[in-house]
Amino acid sequence: MVRTLELEVAGRPLRLETGRMARQADGAVLASYGETVVLATAVASKTVKPETDFLPLTVNYQEKAYAAGKIPGGFFKREGAPSEKEILTSRLIDRPIRPLIPDGFYYETQIIVSLLSVDDTMSSDVLGITAASAALGISDIPFGGPLAGVKVGRVDGKFVINPDMQALAKSDLELVVAGTADAIMMVEAEAQELPEEVLLEALELAHAEIRHQVVKIQEFVSSVGREKRVVEVEPISEELRAAVKEFVSPLIREAITIPNKTARQEQLDRILEEAVEKLGEADPVRVRQIKDVYRALEYHEVREMILSRRIRADGRGPTEIRPISCETSVLPRTHGSALFTRGETQSLAVVTLGTTEDEQRIDALEGEYFRAFMLHYNFPPFSVGEVRPLRSPGRREVGHGKLAERALKSIIPPKEKFPYTIRIVSDILESNGSSSMATVCGGTLALMDAGVPIREPVAGIAMGLIKEGDQVLILSDILGLEDHLGDMDFKVTGTKHGVTALQMDIKIPGITTELMRQALEQARVGRLVILEKMLASLAKPRPQLAPFAPRIFTLQINPDKIRDVIGPGGKVIRNIIAECGVKINVEDSGQITIAAADEASAKQAIERIRRLTEEVEVGKTYLGTVRKIVDFGAFVEIFPNVDGLVHISQLAHHRVKSVADEVAEGEQILVKVLEIDKQGKIRLSRKEALAEAGTLPSDPSLPS
Repeated sequence: MVRTLELEVAGRPLRLETGRMARQADGAVLASYGETVVLATAVASKTVKPETDFLPLTVNYQEKAYAAGKIPGGFFKREGAPSEKEILTSRLIDRPIRPLIPDGFYYETQIIVSLLSVDDTMSSDVLGITAASAALGISDIPFGGPLAGVKVGRVDGKFVINPDMQALAKSDLELVVAGTADAIMMVEAEAQELPEEVLLEALELAHAEIRHQVVKIQEFVSSVGREKRVVEVEPISEELRAAVKEFVSPLIREAITIPNKTARQEQLDRILEEAVEKLGEADPVRVRQIKDVYRALEYHEVREMILSRRIRADGRGPTEIRPISCETSVLPRTHGSALFTRGETQSLAVVTLGTTEDEQRIDALEGEYFRAFMLHYNFPPFSVGEVRPLRSPGRREVGHGKLAERALKSIIPPKEKFPYTIRIVSDILESNGSSSMATVCGGTLALMDAGVPIREPVAGIAMGLIKEGDQVLILSDILGLEDHLGDMDFKVTGTKHGVTALQMDIKIPGITTELMRQALEQARVGRLVILEKMLASLAKPRPQLAPFAPRIFTLQINPDKIRDVIGPGGKVIRNIIAECGVKINVEDSGQITIAAADEASAKQAIERIRRLTEEVEVGKTYLGTVRKIVDFGAFVEIFPNVDGLVHISQLAHHRVKSVADEVAEGEQILVKVLEIDKQGKIRLSRKEALAEAGTLPSDPSLPS
């Protein structure tokens, strides 16, 4: 039986339907918003593997090329590896859902969101969040939802719910929020140096819209949903709990105060191994229970230490930031480099400058476009003292890199001012929390080291939260341990003027706006401290590019002259490239970009192009070449393929009997432009040019 829910969101119909498609899934919802349609399915296995002690949840968002009336490119003509957009959207859907599935649900669970049709709202990401939540809600999988997703833009100072592509292009904010009726669960934002108060206002607007949707979705779920599975967790005996606690609690209490991350983790692992060896009795179920009790005790001890003593694992207070070290120009042959170290987290950020040929071409459902700014984040296993095979970037690396890219995007100079393709690579050399924020700081320094005229430097900080009942403590610059055992990971980046990016994930059922207000203010104060440390090492962008960076120049010509620069079959431009040793890109608008290894080569090419494209000006004197002699005068070429007539009366001040007596074909002579008529014919004077040069007296009867 087909059941539907219809409501209006931002002036467009939102429709949820179940019972028509994918009926063998545990839960399936076809969601449409305008003409964007996604199918979300949720399935959980019926058995649990004995060794599983975590939630094995996988979320996949996939775009079908037919959704936009396209056939995939490439040899195979079918969808292949997930794109960056698909990976990032999968993470957006996963992050708010995961905390709402109860502890102890160890069944392998898969959520698949398929984009089946797309319009210019490009709202498939937030629609995917809502649809996936509804699919879970109507299934028998335990879930603390429902959720809804909303996007907020800001155009001309006014907020727009679920803006379309045209509105987003003019917006200074792109904010994605997911939440329940009670609280916000996830935030992802890119902003152009907006004040914290503006962001809070946008979050409140988003949550009000989310509440409106969730109330209706809850009614839909209640009417068509199945009975939920009971999460059966084998009870742990009080005897075992007491034994584990007696053995490990004092040892954990001591180990978590070890300042060094590696030493601390090694000691904690050793305590667990000893507990399993002493109390496990080679029983897999008992071993899993010991691990569960141990993790609960570690969780309790770390949080108790922070809440009661206001002391963190590395000895800092709640708002204190780890020691910071900044170095620039650390690599001799790169275009820009920086080593940013904050505590035990370290990023080596390197900037490479390229030409328009280096831009990344993106073939997306919304159309083809090019990216001139890229940031890539790498997390090698040695950064956390591990041994792992090196593979292509995972979801975490793609997500962290995109966050840092969003943080820096708004301060990158426009192409008209700085016509370079920019790539930043952040290699994480050490990691103990906030490596994406170290990437933002290191990336800023590397940009300045490369001489990129950024508008303002950007810094980033990760905030944490410990909440037990009425006890609440917000932490600045969190460690990996505090991220793992805390309740929130709230990353904030910005300049001294405002915020450029946000990302928030929580592990408790939501966070209030007031707590977010406190976290944003604490983050602002911390961000300014970090900026001060960064600017102490390099106060502003270097005035010159690195010696090994390409030199790029642009000039604008009349589009009608493009054919003169290209030449027959590209002969002219190929000669310039070969003889000057440059790269040249000509756009249909008449903008020409020239890239060279040195400035002299570029200027040589520019001069040749200017000679090819220069426009004739009345009253200006040129050195031309006599191309043809006739009885009534001489035709003189003043630019390539541009000539004019010097009438016999304009060859000399004296009376000329024969043109050949004054000039010869192939001879170079000075000529002045007297007139360009409506047909484009050019009238020249050698007599006037010689007079201006001081060789002959001027004839006052001639026009100047």
